[in-house]
Amino acid sequence: MKGKYFLLGLGLGITSTYLVKKRVEQSKISSDKALAIVKKAFKEKGPIDGSWIYTIPEIYSNEHLIYEVYKAGISRSVDNQLEQYEAYIDIYTGVIVHVEQLH
Repeated sequence: MKGKYFLLGLGLGITSTYLVKKRVEQSKISSDKALAIVKKAFKEKGPIDGSWIYTIPEIYSNEHLIYEVYKAGISRSVDNQLEQYEAYIDIYTGVIVHVEQLH
């Protein structure tokens, strides 16, 4: 009998761990959605020429804060000059945590 309860408890533990893991993974935004957020923000200041995003999240630290982010890029022409930007988007909230113009 004790073995039966042990196996039942083990099965419930494995199942609940699997379900919690799935739930946590679902709370991350997709890289496509992150890119759409960045493009929308840049389009408010004018048209863009191109964009890209790394689909594998990476770690970005900003002073005392550490974020898991997608890294995206935007290019656009302003006064016939090409401008390129990199943006870092939090994978859980979709907030743009940093934008940097490339030279």
